[in-house]
Amino acid sequence: MPQSRQLFLVRHAIATERGDKWPDDAKRPLTHQGSARMSTAAEGLSALGVTPDVVISSPLVRAEQTADILVKCLGGDARLVTAPALAPGGSPAAVAEAVASLAKGRSIAIVGHEPGLGEFAAWLVGARQPLPFKKGGACRIDVADWPPIAKSGTLIWLATPKMLRALA
Repeated sequence: MPQSRQLFLVRHAIATERGDKWPDDAKRPLTHQGSARMSTAAEGLSALGVTPDVVISSPLVRAEQTADILVKCLGGDARLVTAPALAPGGSPAAVAEAVASLAKGRSIAIVGHEPGLGEFAAWLVGARQPLPFKKGGACRIDVADWPPIAKSGTLIWLATPKMLRALA
């Protein structure tokens, strides 16, 4: 019987607002407050024992910056890779395929955006509605099938960023 894998889905932290200063949405960075809060939330993830083998990020700047924070704060030898399928608009099946092709370990952190991240989580656990992710929030879903398939996951926990920061 195959060993289950732990998927940690993390929404990117607070980013600068859309507008004239950032006409290209893909290049919007985290705010100073977003970076600081995400660092503390990552300490909370560490307190929960989260030690990913790989961190897979959307290619958008705010997600990559969030993923960098996770790699630095969670320690270990996690490598950081980018998956275009995690950009807004990707289907859950495409995300699952991309994650499976990039992740060989048993513990995988995935950094993405709403509503796609919530839709992917719902697809994994068989929920009718997307799971809600606040900026900097996270969940753990264990999957036995690899690559992951619809309704194959078990939701272990879902945490708001405030909850994660309280654990730090």
